Amino acid sequence: MFGVPVFLSASWLLLAALVVYAYGGIVSDHLPELGTLAAYGIALVFVFLLLLSVLLHELGHALVCRRFGIGVRGITLELLGGYTEMESEAPSPKAEFLVAAAGPAISAVLGGGGLVWLLSTDPNTVGRELAFQVAVSNLLVAVFNMLPGLPLDGGRVLRAMVWGFSRDQHLGTIAAGWTGRVIAIAVAAVAAFGVATGWLTLFGALFTGFVVLVLWTGASSSIRAGGVMRRVPAIDLRALTRPLAAVPSGTPLSEALRQAAAVQAGGIVITDSSGTPIALVRWPAALAVPAERRPWLTAENVARDIAGVQRLSIGMDGAAVAAVVRANPAGEYLVTDGQDVMGVLRTEDLAAMLEPRRQRK
Repeated sequence: MFGVPVFLSASWLLLAALVVYAYGGIVSDHLPELGTLAAYGIALVFVFLLLLSVLLHELGHALVCRRFGIGVRGITLELLGGYTEMESEAPSPKAEFLVAAAGPAISAVLGGGGLVWLLSTDPNTVGRELAFQVAVSNLLVAVFNMLPGLPLDGGRVLRAMVWGFSRDQHLGTIAAGWTGRVIAIAVAAVAAFGVATGWLTLFGALFTGFVVLVLWTGASSSIRAGGVMRRVPAIDLRALTRPLAAVPSGTPLSEALRQAAAVQAGGIVITDSSGTPIALVRWPAALAVPAERRPWLTAENVARDIAGVQRLSIGMDGAAVAAVVRANPAGEYLVTDGQDVMGVLRTEDLAAMLEPRRQRK
């Protein structure tokens, strides 16, 4: 829609089945003259109205993204609603604020439209029943999504505000992640109270528990990502680069590893007869070879062509290094200065620098 790919997750079918099952019984109670089959048919119509509402909510995000030059990979509709996948972060606090607020604003408008529809219909009619559900569901989505904690839209609004005041986007991410955890705990507490007092059914409690898990996981991921990104400018490629041990083609793996250990190298490069690097040993694969087999294998058996190894220039700053690593995931990267190979950057060294607490655990 509008050039944005829309995907329907298989999990949405589960949501549809649950809503039809739960809401069909409610319609049957409210309008007993319809009969059971018609009641569940109305429930199915409501499911598709709900799907359309979520799609319009996500389109709000997507179209505002485009307004600020942010690419959109697609919209996915799933069990808990949907999400819009952006190609990059918002370029400014203003863009972040407006992109985040667009979805709940659309839901609020749809909820208001549902209220107008509700007031214009007669009591005890199919129209009144559908109008009530459309109004309530959209207004609930708008209000819940604006709670100020990630991964909710309100969390992104809070992140934009903290970013705008502090000039630190990642501080905003961390702050909104922590408030997201608080919201997850609050929702869990409300659910526990509902179960204890009997107004929340077992199904409702299970579904709410799933929502709490998603909220907690998303908030925790945001806190972690914010912490990592705040350390990105401190990446010092010269300090993180490990030296390479150079061995000639045909060297037994055991001897190549011995030479690497002798100079405390972080990797092994294989050279041809003229001393030109031709291959890089895949370090984890080399260490995984049993010690008794290493003398009978050459280093080439666990190496790859050096032309296929991603390179990093020694002069790159932290943001540039992080961008390359994010776009080209690998276990090691050649660090070069012009045409000269300076050494190797190992992913675990970068991870230890960016997440020191996680590495200690």
